[in-house]
Amino acid sequence: MTKFSTRWSLACVALASAFSVHAQTGSTLEKIQQQGKVTIGVRESSAPMAYALGSHAQFVGYHVELCEKVLARIVPQAKIEYMAMTAQNTLPLVQNGTVDMGCGPTTNNLSRQKQVSFAVTTYVSEVRMAVRADSLITSFKQLDGKTVAASAGTTAVQLLRKFSKDHNVNLPTQLGKDHFESFMMLEAGRAEAFVLDDNLLAGVIANSKDPQGYKIVGEVLGSEPIALLFRKDDPSFKKAVDDVLVSMMKSGEVAQIYDKWFVQPIPPKNMSLNLPMGDTLKQLLQAPNDKPLEAYSL
Repeated sequence: MTKFSTRWSLACVALASAFSVHAQTGSTLEKIQQQGKVTIGVRESSAPMAYALGSHAQFVGYHVELCEKVLARIVPQAKIEYMAMTAQNTLPLVQNGTVDMGCGPTTNNLSRQKQVSFAVTTYVSEVRMAVRADSLITSFKQLDGKTVAASAGTTAVQLLRKFSKDHNVNLPTQLGKDHFESFMMLEAGRAEAFVLDDNLLAGVIANSKDPQGYKIVGEVLGSEPIALLFRKDDPSFKKAVDDVLVSMMKSGEVAQIYDKWFVQPIPPKNMSLNLPMGDTLKQLLQAPNDKPLEAYSL
């Protein structure tokens, strides 16, 4: 290697390091304004919160639309780019600044708050299970010794372990890489139940080959606050996002968007999830907050 190429390589490393430092210390708003674009993290199989449509991978959903509307108001000139994420890599990609805002169904809890920041809560889910329509299972206790499907990286996994320990039942759990893979275990008979947030279960069932062939049953393992997320220690960006969301909540716009995705027919099959807004979320829209999971009674 020549002296010139060595100096050039060192210069590139220094430039990359400087950019990385700026990405972590500069505000997200500054970064977006400088680059003229904003990257949002979405999911491919988390209907109705965030999911892909068609071969061109158009991303839609309740949280995707909230993200788009928030960004249109705080950085109207920025081009929105979409990055597909999984439950496992969401926090790292948001934490390191690869993604400016996570728009999937991510639970706000104390552990995650050490890594990222959350906006005010925009959904409260209830973790339950999907079973085949002809199944006699109505309680998690009936799953003792039976295979249960769950998606890797979701809080449902921890809640299953807690239920198993608290009630002295054996719940052998098989993990899918995403919700489609987890549902396929139930569909193929390799699992007796698929455990996940009720809204996501409803979305997967509605988009399945046989929407009438499955039902959501069982005790509520936990109520979970779901929120948009972004890099930690960036109060200006959090305030900008929260201010817009609170304004949309007070105007009734969030309720309208909720109705569009949870009550009205949604693509690709134009089926309704029939999940009217619950009382907890209605109260949150009146008094918005960003309290973590631990603040909720389980």
